[in-house]
Amino acid sequence: MNIDSELRGNAKLLILREARIDAAGAMAFKEKVRTLIADHEGRVVLDMGRVEFLDSSGLGALVAVMKMLGRGRSLELAGCGPVVSKVLTLTRMDQVFVLHDDVETALAARDAA
Repeated sequence: MNIDSELRGNAKLLILREARIDAAGAMAFKEKVRTLIADHEGRVVLDMGRVEFLDSSGLGALVAVMKMLGRGRSLELAGCGPVVSKVLTLTRMDQVFVLHDDVETALAARDAA
């Protein structure tokens, strides 16, 4: 799973370089994110701009990452495209995750979640 990581202020920005989060890559996604956030206590923003497909396993992986963060922290998703947004809306996960239009908006939202 190809994910880059940058520290931007108090936010760990994870830039997903994959077009899919699905059953084939869900485990690798979770493990990679786990290692990238292990030593970070601040906000976590996932750049979803390149993701074109999200299935139920991928959604489960996002929820697992959110649970890794623990209480008082949430996984913030930035730049979700129309297909990913539709999946999040249909499953009502748009009510669970903090969503931002793009990475810059996410990083500017210092008081988010």
